[in-house]
Amino acid sequence: MINKYIKIETGSYRGQDMSGRIFPILKDYQRFSGGKEGGFVTVDCSELEGFEGLDKARINVPAITDLTLTTEGAFQINRDELKKTESATQPKTENNETDEEAIERIAARFSILDEMAEAVSTSKVRAMIVSGPPGIGKSYGVERALEKRSMFDDIANNARKFEVVKGAMSPIGLYKKLYEHSAKGHVVCFDDCDAILYDDLALNLLKAALDTGAKRTLHWNTESRTLMAEGMPNSFEFNGGVVFITNVKFDNVKSKKLQDHLQALQSRCHYLDLTIDSMRDRMLRIRQIVGTGMLEKYAMGREEEDRLVQFIFDNKHKLREISLRMVLKIADLWKMAPDRYQHLAEQTCMRPGA
Repeated sequence: MINKYIKIETGSYRGQDMSGRIFPILKDYQRFSGGKEGGFVTVDCSELEGFEGLDKARINVPAITDLTLTTEGAFQINRDELKKTESATQPKTENNETDEEAIERIAARFSILDEMAEAVSTSKVRAMIVSGPPGIGKSYGVERALEKRSMFDDIANNARKFEVVKGAMSPIGLYKKLYEHSAKGHVVCFDDCDAILYDDLALNLLKAALDTGAKRTLHWNTESRTLMAEGMPNSFEFNGGVVFITNVKFDNVKSKKLQDHLQALQSRCHYLDLTIDSMRDRMLRIRQIVGTGMLEKYAMGREEEDRLVQFIFDNKHKLREISLRMVLKIADLWKMAPDRYQHLAEQTCMRPGA
C-alpha cells in the first residue's frame, strides 16, 4: 500500500492551529454537512506529537485548496522538527512532567490493570486492589477480562464463575459472597464497596481471603440466622480470586488504625494506584478515551466530539465532577438536543452559582 501525505496550508484541530503540518492521509477531503462552509481530512496521527492516545484525527480546513499533496520525505522532516520544538517548548508541571509523559504514565497504569485483571481471571494471581478516583474507567478493564474468561461458560449456559458486587456491603454479605465464589477459578470483584474498609469485621474477613498462606480459611464465630437459613457453614476454605476496586487512596488515609488495616491488605495482595490525582490527569484521561471511540455510538462526528470535550475543558471548574461518566451525561444531552446541549449541561451538570 502506497501512503499519501498531505500538508495543511491552513487548518485546525480542536482549536489548535495545524497550519504547516504534514500528515499521512487516511481519508480524502470531505465537505461539512448541512451546507456549512469548509471540510476536513482524516489523517493518521498515531506517531505524532500532540495527538497522544489517538490513532486518527480530522483536521478542519476552510477549503480543499488549503491542502497540498507532498512526499514521505517532507513528512519525516516535518515530524522530526516538531518533535524538537515540542520538547523545547512544552510546558512542564510542578514535577516536570509534560502532557505527553502524563498520558504515557496513565496509559501504562491502565495497561498494567488490564494485564493484572487477566492474571486474576486465570488464577495466576490471587488478588488485586485497584485504587483511583471515581469515573476514570477502573472497572472497565477488570469486567472486560472477567467477561472474556466466562465466554465459554456463557455459550454452554453454565453458571458464571465470577460476580461483580457494587455498592453497600455488610460483613455477613461479604462472608456470603466469598463463600459463593470460594472454589478455584472463581473470582469476586467488589466495585465501590468502600464501606468494607471502615468495618473491622469486614476487613478481617477480607484479610483472611487475601492471605498469602497455602490455605485461606474464613471463620464466622458468632451465631447468624442468615447462615443458618441458607445452610452455610461457620467456616470454609477460600480458593477463589478477589479484585477490590476502590476510590480510597491508601497512602492518603489519616487514621492510624485504618492505615494498619490497609497496610495489612497491601501486604497480602497486589496493589495498583492508577495515579490520576489531578484535574489535569483526568482531562488527559478523557481526551485519551474519547479519542479511542468512546462516543462512537452517538454518531456525532469528530467535530462535535471535539466541541464536547472542549466544553468540558472550558468548564472543568464548574462541572460537578470531571469523569468519563460526565462525558456520557453531556453526550446524552447532545443526543437529546444537539443545538441546546451546552445550555442543558449548564443547568443539570454544573454546581449552582459556579
